[in-house]
Amino acid sequence: MLQISGVSKRFEGGRGASVAALERVDLAVARGEIVSLVGTSGCGKSTLLRIVGGLDPPTTGRVRVAGRAVAGPSPDVGFIFQEPRLMPWLSVRQNAEFGLASLPREERALRSEAALTRVGLAAFADALPHHLSGGMAQRAAIARALVTRPSVLLLDEPFSALDAFTRISLQDHLLDIWREDRKTMLFVTHDIEEALVLSDRILVMRGRPGSVYREYAIDLPRPRRRADPFLIGLKESILDDLDLAAAALMAAGL
Repeated sequence: MLQISGVSKRFEGGRGASVAALERVDLAVARGEIVSLVGTSGCGKSTLLRIVGGLDPPTTGRVRVAGRAVAGPSPDVGFIFQEPRLMPWLSVRQNAEFGLASLPREERALRSEAALTRVGLAAFADALPHHLSGGMAQRAAIARALVTRPSVLLLDEPFSALDAFTRISLQDHLLDIWREDRKTMLFVTHDIEEALVLSDRILVMRGRPGSVYREYAIDLPRPRRRADPFLIGLKESILDDLDLAAAALMAAGL
């Protein structure tokens, strides 16, 4: 479904200088698979997601979705950002319909109603964004991404700004949505536990420029127990990969 081949990215600076963000990333994501990217800040996770979404071009390499080269934003690829990014002067329904301007009004209404129902916001369709809680606003952003019926969903730390209880609730809600049509998802997160609960595979990214350091497959049924010993062991391994376990001990003075 999603094929990333030899993708590198350099950003040009002043006086002819350039900064390398990614170095030859290769990744294949199967139809219906959830793959998470974890890594410390600056290793290129979000840059890779923007390239897959057609928001930034790669310096080298290519990305294909369902066999078609990605050359820019496409309805086949939905994007959910860290912030909801709702337009405050539009209702929840109008925000959901924003990417459907080329469709007839009746089709837009049917799609937005279906998407808002899926995220539990049908009763708030006429509300303005400032009437929503943080979790509700992010659910509205999910509806906006789903309304174009994409085959691939990209998620860039979509729950990181929420409190712990709301985050867990939306993780479960995202899995409920995934069970309905098994969308292919590429998920960027700094929350290792979140990646363990959601993913079929976790890719650990390291370095500047960033590259894939290690891959972990998680062959467990969902929903998963967060206290599962296997998941706890994987979390320790990922912390070791990122040298975070040692950093945490040093910070604690141990």
